[in-house]
Amino acid sequence: MDIRIDDLSGIEIAALLEEHLQDMYATSPAESVHALDLSKLRQPNIIFWTIWHNGQLAGCGALKQLSSLHAEVKSMRVAHAHRRKGVAAKLLQHMLDFAKVNGYQQLSLETGTMAFFEPARQLYAGFGFTLGENFADYPLDHHSLFMHKYL
Repeated sequence: MDIRIDDLSGIEIAALLEEHLQDMYATSPAESVHALDLSKLRQPNIIFWTIWHNGQLAGCGALKQLSSLHAEVKSMRVAHAHRRKGVAAKLLQHMLDFAKVNGYQQLSLETGTMAFFEPARQLYAGFGFTLGENFADYPLDHHSLFMHKYL
């Protein structure tokens, strides 16, 4: 598997992110959807990666810098054809390694409370993320769950 920084210009990533947004809106009330679209992912404080397997887009993920010591995991998504093959774990480990090398002391994330999000919650817990308080500008919301990892 090949992990690359992505400029978000390819049709494959546009389609995967559109699928991601559709699932988020199908699963959560609109006011509880915090997934970013292409334009919001193209910010200077966000680094975005794609992971490829045999020339196919297998998944994506991003880190949004909140401060010089704190970043947020955003836009984690694995393409349907590549699920349960270790794609998310490989990408998350890459992001953790990047965060450590770049001096971050904490990573945080927001995910949903519904059953749809259980695999993601298990993945994050397996990497040492623990439940915690809301952060950044996230409001308290019974559809959102917040997890943190101190590096």
